[in-house]
Amino acid sequence: MGGSPVTTERAPMTVAPVTLDGQHVRLEPMTMEHHAALWEVAKDPELWRWTAADIRTPEDLRHYMESALREQSQGRTLPFATIDKATGRVVGSTRFGRIDRVNRRAEIGWTWIGRPWQRTALNTEAKLLMLTHAFETMGCMRVELKTDVLNLQSRAAIARLGAKEEGILRKHMLTQRGRVRDTVYYSIVDEEWPSVKARIEARLKGRHDQPPGA
Repeated sequence: MGGSPVTTERAPMTVAPVTLDGQHVRLEPMTMEHHAALWEVAKDPELWRWTAADIRTPEDLRHYMESALREQSQGRTLPFATIDKATGRVVGSTRFGRIDRVNRRAEIGWTWIGRPWQRTALNTEAKLLMLTHAFETMGCMRVELKTDVLNLQSRAAIARLGAKEEGILRKHMLTQRGRVRDTVYYSIVDEEWPSVKARIEARLKGRHDQPPGA
C-alpha cells in the first residue's frame, strides 16, 4: 500500500502593518505622511544607482510610495519608514515584498538608507527586527533577499547576515533607466534562522557596526 504524504499543520501566516522597535531603529508602517521626510533622503541620486527604481523628483517618490501602499492593501507587501531613534529622523525605507502566504515566504528588500547610516548598528538592527518578525511572527519558512549582481557593497552586506547565495538570474529585469540587470538571489530558511539570529546579535554587540557619530 502506498503511504500518505506527510503534511505539517501550521497556523496561517500573520501579515499586517506593524511597528518594529529596537534600540537604535524603529521601523514604522510607511504612509504618505512620510513623503517630505523621505524625500530629504531620497534626493541623493547615489541611493538609486543599483535599484530598479529611478527616483529623481518628489513626484517620482510619491508614485513609488503609492505603488507600495497599493500592494500593501492587496496583502503583497509591508513597507516601512526607517527611523533613527537617537534623533527621531526618517533616514530611509525598507519593506517585506512578494509575500506568498501559501508557500510561506517573503522577500526583504526595497531598502534604501541615507549614506551616514549605511553599515551602522541602525541598519544591521533593522534587518534583525525584520527577520525576527518574518520567522517568529509572520511564520515564514523562507526569506529571500536579492540585489544587482554588480552591487558589491549590497552583496557583501547580505552575505554578512548569513544568507545563502543561491544563484544569478541573468537578464532578470529592466531598470527604469533602461539598463538590463542580472540579479543575484539569497535566502534564509527557518532551520537556519536560530544560528543566523545569533550571528547578527553578535555583530550588534561587537565593534563592526557603530551608530552614526561613534
